[in-house]
Amino acid sequence: MLEKEFRTGDGKRVNYAEMVAIIANYIKQNPEADYEITVGTDSQNHDKTKMVEVIAVCRVGNGGIFFYRVEFMDKIMDLRQKIYEETSRSLENAHGLLDEIYLQIVESDEDFDLDKLNIHFVVHCDIGRSRKSKTRVLVQEIMGWVEAEGFECVIKPDSYTASGIANKFSK
Repeated sequence: MLEKEFRTGDGKRVNYAEMVAIIANYIKQNPEADYEITVGTDSQNHDKTKMVEVIAVCRVGNGGIFFYRVEFMDKIMDLRQKIYEETSRSLENAHGLLDEIYLQIVESDEDFDLDKLNIHFVVHCDIGRSRKSKTRVLVQEIMGWVEAEGFECVIKPDSYTASGIANKFSK
């Protein structure tokens, strides 16, 4: 994970450790607030498949910050394979992220009380149940996979990190 380079919402390049530090500092600025940290991935086919991974931190009711990573890969034409690749990347980003953020907060302030933080951590998947959705047949297995990995799974229309932010950068 450490070798991955992300960009801030305004395009500045940051490595994984820098991203974690930015998130930790963002939370420490207002530790009484409620936070929702979400990860999600979306992809679009062009000459290649453009895969966009996003980590978003919402200070509920008061804005947020996000980070994204873009990778081009051989075109993935099979929808199931594409959704599995997106979900796999989201889960890779999710594993250990919250622990890394907590560790960064404590390392910078040993007296900080992590129990006072209210952070909701969720994986957003770019799948949905609507009759028009080609991904509706994948909902049960993808949600089961994410939940088996120990995370809450959110799908369309509520999966804004995957179907909103990542989608915007994958176009």
